[in-house]
Amino acid sequence: MVRLERPPSLNSSSSPTTPRPKAIPPAPSLGRRASRNGKDDNGVSGRVRVAVRLRPRNSEELKNDADFADYVELMPELKRLKLRKNNWDCETFQFDEILNETASQKRVYEVVAKPVVESVLEGYNGTVMAYGQTGTGKTFTLGKLGEEDAADRGIMVRAMEDILADTSSEQGSITVSYLQLYMETVQDLLAPEKDNLTIAEDPRTGDVSLPGATSVEVRDPKSFLELLEAGEANRIAANTKMNTESSRSHALLLVNVKKSVRVKQDKDMTVPNENGASLQISKAHNVPTIRKSKLLIVDLAGSERVDKSGSEGHLLEEAKFINLSLTALGKCINALAENSPHVPIRDSKLTRLLRDSFGGSARTSLIITIGPSPQHRAETMSTILFGQRAMKVENMVKLREEFDYKSLCRKLEADLDRLIAENERQNKVVLDAEEQLQRGMEEAELTVQQAERRAKTLLEESTAERVRLQKENMERIRRLQQECSQLEKELTENAHKLRSEKEVAVLEKEMHLQTERDRKHKEMEEWMQEHQLKLAEVAGKFEAERVQREAVERRLQELEDGTKARSKLELEDQEHLHQLSRKMEEESRLREEAVKELGEWKSQRSAVNIKESAGLKEEVKFLRQEVEEQLKQRELLEREVKDLKQHLLQLSYDADETKKFLEREPSKISLGSESPMSLSKPHHMRETINGQRATIAKLFEQVGLHRILSLLESEDIDVRVHAVKVVANLAAEESNQEKIVESGGIGSLLRLLDSSEDETIRRVAAGAVANLAMTETNQELIMAQNGIKLLSRTANEADDPQTLRMVAGAIANLCGNEKLQRKLREDGGIKALLGMARLRHPDVLAQIARGVANFAKCESRAAAQGHKREKSLLIEDGALPWVVTNAGNEVSPVRRHIELALCHLAQHEVNTADLIAAGALWELVRISKECSREDIRVLARKTITASPTFQAELRRGQTSQVYQ
Repeated sequence: MVRLERPPSLNSSSSPTTPRPKAIPPAPSLGRRASRNGKDDNGVSGRVRVAVRLRPRNSEELKNDADFADYVELMPELKRLKLRKNNWDCETFQFDEILNETASQKRVYEVVAKPVVESVLEGYNGTVMAYGQTGTGKTFTLGKLGEEDAADRGIMVRAMEDILADTSSEQGSITVSYLQLYMETVQDLLAPEKDNLTIAEDPRTGDVSLPGATSVEVRDPKSFLELLEAGEANRIAANTKMNTESSRSHALLLVNVKKSVRVKQDKDMTVPNENGASLQISKAHNVPTIRKSKLLIVDLAGSERVDKSGSEGHLLEEAKFINLSLTALGKCINALAENSPHVPIRDSKLTRLLRDSFGGSARTSLIITIGPSPQHRAETMSTILFGQRAMKVENMVKLREEFDYKSLCRKLEADLDRLIAENERQNKVVLDAEEQLQRGMEEAELTVQQAERRAKTLLEESTAERVRLQKENMERIRRLQQECSQLEKELTENAHKLRSEKEVAVLEKEMHLQTERDRKHKEMEEWMQEHQLKLAEVAGKFEAERVQREAVERRLQELEDGTKARSKLELEDQEHLHQLSRKMEEESRLREEAVKELGEWKSQRSAVNIKESAGLKEEVKFLRQEVEEQLKQRELLEREVKDLKQHLLQLSYDADETKKFLEREPSKISLGSESPMSLSKPHHMRETINGQRATIAKLFEQVGLHRILSLLESEDIDVRVHAVKVVANLAAEESNQEKIVESGGIGSLLRLLDSSEDETIRRVAAGAVANLAMTETNQELIMAQNGIKLLSRTANEADDPQTLRMVAGAIANLCGNEKLQRKLREDGGIKALLGMARLRHPDVLAQIARGVANFAKCESRAAAQGHKREKSLLIEDGALPWVVTNAGNEVSPVRRHIELALCHLAQHEVNTADLIAAGALWELVRISKECSREDIRVLARKTITASPTFQAELRRGQTSQVYQ
C-alpha cells in the first residue's frame, strides 16, 4: 500500500537551496525488514540507496579532453566522488556506492540491484532505476541482453535469472509487463496496439496499477529474453549528436512475483476476509499465506540540452516531454527530501507510476550514470545533485503478505464435509431412537386410551345402575307413603266407631302395620347393602385401571429417562428431546386432571364439542374466503406494480440516455432563463425527447397521476427514483403542472425532499419543484408548505453540482415573486442561495445570479411604486460583496444576471451609499461602457445619471467627463 505521509528524513544534509557542501556524511542504510507475519501496518523506514557509475571515455573524448583528463576523480574505497572545477578547486560528494569505468556488469548488479531482488523474493516491493545524461550508459546498465557476451548481461536479465531460480512453478508464479512512457502516454511494448494505457489508483490503499497492460507469465530465462527483444524492438529511439541510439521514452519493466508460504500459528487468531468480515482460525491450522511483490526496473530517457543534441522537429517535441517528466520527478524528489507538506505527484505520469518508489513502501535503489568529459560539466553536476537529493528520501518498507483464502476455504470445506457426514450419522442414531420412542409412546397412548374407554364404560354402567336403584327406592318409598296415608285415613274415619268396641282389633292392626314396616325397612337395608357391594366392585375395577395407568406412566417415565440419557450424547438434539419430555409431562398432568374431572364434564363434552366444531368450521370457512379474496387483490396489485416498474424503468433508461447525450455534447446545452431543467435541445434530439414524452403521457393515461404520486412513498428506493423521474418529466410540461398541483404533487415532492437521503432523488425532486415554481399560485403553495426551508436545508447539505443547480433554480424562481420576498428572506432563502456559491460551479453560479437578479428586480419595482422605502434585503443579508466580485465573471449567464442585479439595486437611492462603499459604482461605469448587451448598457447609464449621489461621487473621482 502506498503511503502518502512521509516519515521524517534520517539524512541531515542541507537542502538544495543552501550552498553545496564539500563533503556529505554517509546516510543510514536501509532499515530492518518488517515483521514476517504480515501484521506490521506501519512498516520499517528505509532510505533510497544511490550508486554512481562512470562511463569509460570514448575515442572523441580521449582526443578532446587530453588536457583535463582527471576532471572526475573516483574514490571507491571511501565511496566518494570529486568533481574538479579547475586545477585548484573541486567539489566532493558521498554516495552509497562508487563504480568506476572498469566495474563489471556483475559487480554493478550485485551492488545496486541484488539487495532489492532479494527483498522482492521475501515479499517486499522493489525499484531499480537509472538516471543520467543521454549517452552515459543507462540502457547498457539495465537492459543489455548479453547476446554476444554473457558477461555484458544487464540488471533486467540478471534480476530475472535470480527470481526464476528462487521461485518454482508449484509455489508461485511470475508475470512480466514491459511498458514505455512516450510523450506522456503509457504504451505497451509487448502489444504495440495498446498505445494509451490508463493509470488506475486504488482509492483505499493508493496502489498504482495499469489494468490494460499485457501481463505474460514467465517460466524460464529464454522466454524472458524473447519478451525483452520484442519489447526493445518496439521501443522508440533516434540518432542525435549526443547518442546514435538515444532512447526517446522511459522504459518500465514490471515483474510481479507471487509465492505461497505456510506460517505455523502459536495461538488462535482472527483475520479479516476478502469481504471485510472477521474469520476465526484455529492454531491447529497451518495458515496458507501468499506474498505478492513486484520489481520495477526503470530505464529513464536521458536528459539533454537541445543546443548540444541538435534535436529539431519531432525530436524537439520528444525532448520537451522527456525534460518535462524528468523535471516533475526532480520536483517530487526535492519535496520529499525537504519534507514539504505537498508533493506534486500528479504533475506527470512518470511521477504517478513511481509513486511507490519514492516516499512509498518499496525498497528503492538508484544508479546515476555520468560521463567523464568536462564539456558536459553542467549535466554531470545536475545528475549528481539529483542523486544527493534522492538519498534523503525515506520509504516505509512493508511486507506484501496476505492470507490464501481459497486454500483455507478448500481445507475448511473438507473439514465441514467430514463434520456433516459425522452429524448425519449421529442424526440417524437420534432418528432411530426417536422412532423407537415414538413407537413406545404410541403403544402407551393406545393402552391409556383403552383404559380410558374401559373406565368410561364402567362409570357409565355404574351411573346408570345407581340411577335405576334410586328410582326404584323412590318408587317404593312413594308407595309406602301412599299406603301409610291411606291407612291413617281409614283409621281416622273409623276411630270413633272402633274406639270402644274394637280396641283389640285396632291394636292388632297397628301391630300388623308395624310388622309390615319392619319388613319393608329390612328389605330396604338389604337392597342398600347389595348396592354398596356393587359400588365397591366398580371402585375396585376403577382402582385396577388406575394401577394399570400408573404402570403405563412409569413405563413412559422410563422411556423419558432413556431418552434423556441418549440426549446427553447428542448435544445438537438436546433441546428437541427436552421439548418432547416437557410435552409428555404436560400430557401426563393433563391426563390426571382429565381423570379427576371425567365425571364433571364428560356428559357435557359431546354437545359443547359439536357446537364449537360447527362454529369453528363456519369461522374457518369465512376466513378462507377472506384470505382468498386478499390473495386475489394482492396478485392484482403486484401485477400493477410490475407494470409500473417496467414503465418507470423504460422512462429512466430514456432519461439516462438523454442525460448521457447532453453530457457528451455540453457545448450544445444552454441554461434556461426560467428553470434549471429547461435545456435548449438540438434538432437531432427532438425525436428522442418526443418519444419520452409520448411514453410518459401513455403511462399517465394508463396508471393515473394519483397512483404515480403514491409510488413516491414506496419502500423500494428504485421505485421512488423512477417515480420521481416520471413526475419531474410531467412537471416539465405546463399542461401537466395544474394536474400535479391538484393531486397534491407539491406536498409529495417536498416530503420526498425532506425524508430522502438519496442524492438522485433529491436532485430530481428539486428539479420538479423548480419547474412547478414558475407560476405565482404554485410559488405561494410551496412557501405555505415550508418549501423554502426544505430547499435551504438541502442547499446546505448537498455537495453534488447538479443537485445544487436544481435547488438554486427553484429558489431563483421563488425570488421573482414580490409578495414572498420577506417570507423568503425570513426562511433563510437568500443566505442558502449565496451559500451554494461555495462550489463555484458555473451552472450553479448562473442560477444564483438569476435569483439575485429576480430579487433585485422585484425590489426595484416595489421602490418605483412607492411600496418599499428601506434598504435592500439583499444588502442586509450580505449579498453585495459577492455581486461585486462576480460582476466580471467569465461565464456569460452569470455576468449578465449580475449586471442586471447591480442596475436594479442602484435604481433605489437608499442603496447608493452601500454600493459606493462596496465599489459597485465603478462596476456600473464599466457596465455602461463594456457590456455586450445594449439594453443593459443603456439601463446602467440611466441609473448613474439619475442618481445625484452617484454623480457627486463621480465628480469627486474626476470621472464625470465620461457622461458629458
